[in-house]
Amino acid sequence: MPNTFAYFMLLIWPVVMLAMFRRLSMERALIWSILGGYLLLPPIAGFDAPLVPLLDKFSIPNVTAFAICTLLLGQRISVLPVSRVGRLLLLLFIATPIVTVFTNTEPILFAVGGLPGLRIYDSFSSAASHAITILPFFLARKLLATERAQHEILVALVVAGLAYSIPMLIEVRLSPQMNVWFYGFFQHGFDQMMRYGGFRPIVFLEHGLWVAFFALMTFAAAVALSRLQSQEKRSRYVFVALYLGVVLVLCKSAGPLIYALGLMPLIIFGGRKLQIRVAALLALVVVAYPLLRGWGIVPVEAIVSLVSSIDTERAGSLQFRIDNEEMLLAHARDKAMFGWGAWERNFVFDYATGYKVTTVDGRWIIVMGVNGWFGYLSEFGLLALPLLLLARQAGRLPKNALSRYAGPLSLIFAANLVDLLPNATLVPFTWLLGGAMLGYAEALKARGSSEPELRRSHGFRRASAPGLPGVRSLRRAGDLISSFTAALFLRNRHLVTRC
Repeated sequence: MPNTFAYFMLLIWPVVMLAMFRRLSMERALIWSILGGYLLLPPIAGFDAPLVPLLDKFSIPNVTAFAICTLLLGQRISVLPVSRVGRLLLLLFIATPIVTVFTNTEPILFAVGGLPGLRIYDSFSSAASHAITILPFFLARKLLATERAQHEILVALVVAGLAYSIPMLIEVRLSPQMNVWFYGFFQHGFDQMMRYGGFRPIVFLEHGLWVAFFALMTFAAAVALSRLQSQEKRSRYVFVALYLGVVLVLCKSAGPLIYALGLMPLIIFGGRKLQIRVAALLALVVVAYPLLRGWGIVPVEAIVSLVSSIDTERAGSLQFRIDNEEMLLAHARDKAMFGWGAWERNFVFDYATGYKVTTVDGRWIIVMGVNGWFGYLSEFGLLALPLLLLARQAGRLPKNALSRYAGPLSLIFAANLVDLLPNATLVPFTWLLGGAMLGYAEALKARGSSEPELRRSHGFRRASAPGLPGVRSLRRAGDLISSFTAALFLRNRHLVTRC
């Protein structure tokens, strides 16, 4: 159980945020309010009042930042994206949990016990929870849509990585105890923090995988800054990048290490447009993943075999995840459109005993089970939309018109989206990155539409710039998403149910 200090930290964090907004620039204060709360506040602990979403380390910074920016600083935060597709996805994101509740009022009964049906007032709590979750997306779209803000995000990641590496290294050496020492409880299974004859850190996050992915983000940010900074600062960032790379290795998580191997060549050698287009392509793959998985296009057996040739223990873990996903997908097909709702109704249970027989890891399968296809497309569509729109605008503008930092941030954000397939690492900072990318893409579109002479002077017409082979659709991101959604629900409904 969390101790008194854990709840004190949750209560005092709005005051800390207010002090940051008074002393720092608005961009920097927003970044550190969301990132600091994620890294420092206690996991799992929260205030659970009736009819109100859980107030925890995610929701408290989100609500406080929105209140400070709108009520105290007078910022007008628009919640509607410019694109019609974005507005549709946002509407679905808020409305889908309401429909889910109304389609799951019946209980699920077993031979022993059962699960209650959802109540009408659960719909208000679910919709409010979704609205609170996406608040950093709105704030970043308004306040972090500039090249300066992108630089601030990268610097914040590096500084946070250096500071967080101290408790991380302590836990690698002594065992994961930080959360016990400060907040009085251990937030996960201790056996999962043991790997390769040692420990991997967890600090104040929900799992060691979350810490490892954060280490990846800080490492990628340091590498990007080492390339983009002036000569006198470059050597300093190279040293920092090497140090954070060692910290990433000590996290002992295979996934982030694989992401690092794929990202680093692009960050070091890739051009701005290439980085953005690769990020958009990864976002497309993530959105289409359930269909690709259902059609058998994802070679899961070959992947398990490859991992087995490297590490049999990791292959066993991967196979366990895949087996559970297959059972959860079969259960999700019974309510494919709007899902089973919360209160563990998305899990598979043994009918005779009433015991849960599945575990869930990936965010994609969680959303598919809880809110169905409408929930999946709205959430992952909103996350992918900034990268698709940014790639579309990047194809219409000269390279020098793009921010130096947009490419690396796009790749970091895309890596987070890919990690939502095996893990549930969707955190407020993910939404913050997505909002910053969306705001920047919309700013580029506005600038491009108001400066046709500039585009003509560079020889750029509306559909003249070449794209990557096989991904010409990146230029028409909005049309692609809307067509994909329409085809999914109108023309291929039997395939959707099958997947």
